[in-house]
Amino acid sequence: MGAAPMAESHDVLQEPAWVRRTLIALAALAMLALVVLPLTMVLAAAFAKGPGVWLAALREPDALSALKLTLFTAAIVLPINAIFGLFAAWALARFEFRGKQALLALIDLPFAVSPVVAGLCLVLLFGAQGWFAELLQRHEIKILFARPGIVLATLFITFPFVVRELLPLMQQQGADEELAARSLGAGAWTMFRRITLPNIKWGLLYGVLLCSARAMGEFGAVSVVSGHIRGLTNTLPLHIEILYNEFDSTAAFAVASLLAGLALVTLALKFWLEARHGDAIAQSHRRH
Repeated sequence: MGAAPMAESHDVLQEPAWVRRTLIALAALAMLALVVLPLTMVLAAAFAKGPGVWLAALREPDALSALKLTLFTAAIVLPINAIFGLFAAWALARFEFRGKQALLALIDLPFAVSPVVAGLCLVLLFGAQGWFAELLQRHEIKILFARPGIVLATLFITFPFVVRELLPLMQQQGADEELAARSLGAGAWTMFRRITLPNIKWGLLYGVLLCSARAMGEFGAVSVVSGHIRGLTNTLPLHIEILYNEFDSTAAFAVASLLAGLALVTLALKFWLEARHGDAIAQSHRRH
């Protein structure tokens, strides 16, 4: 009896075939015009003078330095965000405490604040006239125009991704299994390792993938704190901007194709993950 109303409501929500086809066609055309066509043009421009020129642009020392810095930043940001996101989501989903809504608002702040503003905040904290300027000078620590500033800026922009993927999933699953394990004498670490983590591992990986794509493509906040020092503090997006401003369009598009390739690899992993574990991941999206 419970299935009949559901089936009936499903039939009521069915639209005429021409409406569905029109909406699908419009969505497909929009994606082709806004995503597929620009990416195709970037790849065409990157290889316009042949693969030899493309490879030479990527093997140029500044390009290699930018690639290494981009991967270095991502390698630091991803595990920090994974650990922070995991335990922050666990605390928010399992406990009630004063200031919980304020913490949620702070976690969502990077979604609302412009990346440029985030970079300026770091300047106010660690710049020559910043709050910590005297302390940093005393200990000869350099944050801005160096790798630490780039890592901090990327961390600020990307830290909500893992939390926001895991929190709805953990709220959906509830704490029944964890409570049962605790009643059987399992310690906190055993409960987390044997019950909590296996239930959320695919959502965690999904959040890390999103964080990875955002970290490698971040421009605004990193641009403010990097100083644009070629070969030292330029990530791939910043290096592309410099090449384009210098009218070296072939090299700019070559490096842009590399960055797009990294994004496509992340996208392929995302699709594979959704295909293999779509049900578990879908649960984390139903409450977004």
